[in-house]
Amino acid sequence: MTALPWGRLDGPTLLTARWVVGHRDGHHALLENGEIVFEGDRIVFVGHGYPGAVARRVEYGAALIGPGFIDLDALSDLDTTILAYDNQPGWKKGRVWPRDYLDAGPVEMLAPDELVFQKRYAFAHLLRNGITTALPIASLFYRAWGETWDEFASAAAEAEALNIRAYLGPAYRSGNQVVDADGTIAAFFDEERGLANLAEAIRFCETFEGRAGGLVRTMLAPDRIETCTPELVRRGATAARDLGVPLRQHCCQSAIEYELVLKLRGMSPADWLESLGALGPWALLPHGTHVSGSSRIPRPGRDLEIIRDAGATIVHCPLVMARHGAALESFARVRRMGINVGLGTDTWPPDMVLNMQTGMMLCRVVDGDAQACRSEDLYDSATLGGAKALGRDDLGRLAPGAKADITVFDLSAPHLGQVVDPIQTMMLSGRGTDMRSVIVDGRASLQDGRIPGVDWDDLAARAQSQFGRVMAQYPRRTLGHPPVEQIFSSAYPVIRRG
Repeated sequence: MTALPWGRLDGPTLLTARWVVGHRDGHHALLENGEIVFEGDRIVFVGHGYPGAVARRVEYGAALIGPGFIDLDALSDLDTTILAYDNQPGWKKGRVWPRDYLDAGPVEMLAPDELVFQKRYAFAHLLRNGITTALPIASLFYRAWGETWDEFASAAAEAEALNIRAYLGPAYRSGNQVVDADGTIAAFFDEERGLANLAEAIRFCETFEGRAGGLVRTMLAPDRIETCTPELVRRGATAARDLGVPLRQHCCQSAIEYELVLKLRGMSPADWLESLGALGPWALLPHGTHVSGSSRIPRPGRDLEIIRDAGATIVHCPLVMARHGAALESFARVRRMGINVGLGTDTWPPDMVLNMQTGMMLCRVVDGDAQACRSEDLYDSATLGGAKALGRDDLGRLAPGAKADITVFDLSAPHLGQVVDPIQTMMLSGRGTDMRSVIVDGRASLQDGRIPGVDWDDLAARAQSQFGRVMAQYPRRTLGHPPVEQIFSSAYPVIRRG
């Protein structure tokens, strides 16, 4: 057999390939010509020479069978990074609300059906790149305020339909950055609205936790730290502890954020979170690039030590931060300190392999040392680091008793070149879309690039159309309200048919 039947399978299923990432004594290990057997939603055997009878056997040949990737900051909308990539500074190009837009009343720039489509589009692409567990992140630039119950109820339905493991929760905030006519960036707060958003997010967790046979879990997802009041942060942290769910708080990710928090709260973002009791093993913190004592924040402090001592996780998103000229300082140093590091995609493409590759290169450049980190260090963060962040020893590994979340990475593609060590080959020349098959919870989600009910061409056409509608609305929420052609530059002069 060369492919799995779709849906839940009866009896044990054995998979074999040239390489299998097994798990021994708390660490990954490579099994040459290894075997993995799963039944229902659980792995029952990893090794050589399975002694029992099986209902089916799938031989993948030149491939690497590994655990599914865990994306702690998973792109879940139509990423608009391309609109800001060469159009800077962001506050002049619609990335920060102008004061008159706020005064007029922010609007929803996306229709309800467009929000539902975005989740389907995003979840399909996450699966295509071997991501089996996702904690969605979407931009609030285009929203009237926070995310809503209805859109995340739809997200839960899409996660179940596409068979991806998802931790869901509508993002909430009590404020936003605004830019005045003179270019000054300040903070605006509406605490009552933020607390109402939080109450809805808590109710969502209470209602949706464990849906779809446990495939859908929940989280609390406050927006960036500078958009939150002390009471919102405090209540959110208390709720996360009471509910037993992760709390993902974006912080330590920009100079503007650091300066605003310092101005408003009199301390660094990490200091402030600690003072509010908002750090703990349940706290997931993207991105960790702007901390006291780093090259970008010369102010002395103990930000990284605070995060470490709290047992929190830094969610490293190398690709998006590199695009903005920033990097973790450094991935190797943070891990040596004893801080758990998980990975996130955050930006297009939602390619965990590309993020691992970028993270590896950035670490070596920042440290000025080609030996600063190795391929397995990034692979560990994309699997075991994410599992630890979620308190899940049944994810991120192929071991008896673990969930049957499995990826099959094709090692025969011509662009890969020569294969000596499969993990190192992946890090050198692989792509997320080299995934041949993806299995989540013991059911095939993707096989040979196909997902049941997904038409890739249709998804692409709808996404392009929706993107054009978002671009057309940019002038209303850009400082000075210039026309679209002044907001977005072109790489070269555009010459159109006369």
